[in-house]
Amino acid sequence: MSDLDQSAQPAPRADLDQGPQATPGAPAAAPPASSSFDFNHPTIISLLYLSSVVLGVTAIVGVVLAYVWKGEAHADWESSHYQYLIRTFWIGLIGFFVSVLCMILLIGFLMLIAVGVLVLVRSVLSLVAAQKQQPMPNPTSLFV
Repeated sequence: MSDLDQSAQPAPRADLDQGPQATPGAPAAAPPASSSFDFNHPTIISLLYLSSVVLGVTAIVGVVLAYVWKGEAHADWESSHYQYLIRTFWIGLIGFFVSVLCMILLIGFLMLIAVGVLVLVRSVLSLVAAQKQQPMPNPTSLFV
């Protein structure tokens, strides 16, 4: 090629945007947040508990899975979730039976609603923490 042919080709422009450029002294940009939903084991159990409001029997499937998965190898943060979710099932079951017995006194209806809300709140708290892959702060608590 001759010198004329090389000079006819345009030089690459430096002002074109070639992606994010780090400026000196500026903090590094944070990685983009992941918007995907992680179906880890505690998440699956929490979703089964939440669906038991409509389907009823899925809470039994959830507690069986919690006992099975508790015995398998898992990440450290999952241990507190299994303990929390198993406890949630038993609190809900015992609360349900006590509420049914108290329906004779008409207070059982309010107790049943309170137990249902408690199980829902505990399931949602576990679901949120499982998505962040964080352990439950107090898995042996009775309420929240």
